[in-house]
Amino acid sequence: MTALWLSHHWPDDYDRCVVVGRRHVCRRCLVLYPVAGVVMVAALAGGWGSGDLAGWLLVLLPLPAVADLCLEHLGVVEPSPPRLVAVTVPLAVGLGAGFARYVESPGDALFWGVVVAYTAVCLVAVAIGWRRRPPSG
Repeated sequence: MTALWLSHHWPDDYDRCVVVGRRHVCRRCLVLYPVAGVVMVAALAGGWGSGDLAGWLLVLLPLPAVADLCLEHLGVVEPSPPRLVAVTVPLAVGLGAGFARYVESPGDALFWGVVVAYTAVCLVAVAIGWRRRPPSG
């Protein structure tokens, strides 16, 4: 089993990972954090990190990934690595814009509102999905 800090998926969900060396690494995270970091640096360097553009990107671009996660955990769609990467790229751009807002103003209400709202929606979908899962064993 790979350390959860690299994968944060249990072995029965390793289809959501890629193998790097001998370790499973979460496919979404492998795309998400490098792209978000580049966008954050670009937003801060370009001076648009706290502007309207960053706000719109933060609110709108994560929506496909939120919808995909919810639909997958509710059993409406099957996991799909190409789709996961496709929805993670816009999520990463939105997150990078959000990180720039956070760096410039750690108490930014829009940043925290999006984090709390989208996290709540995803957690509800995951919880419902776990309750519907057949018992293992």
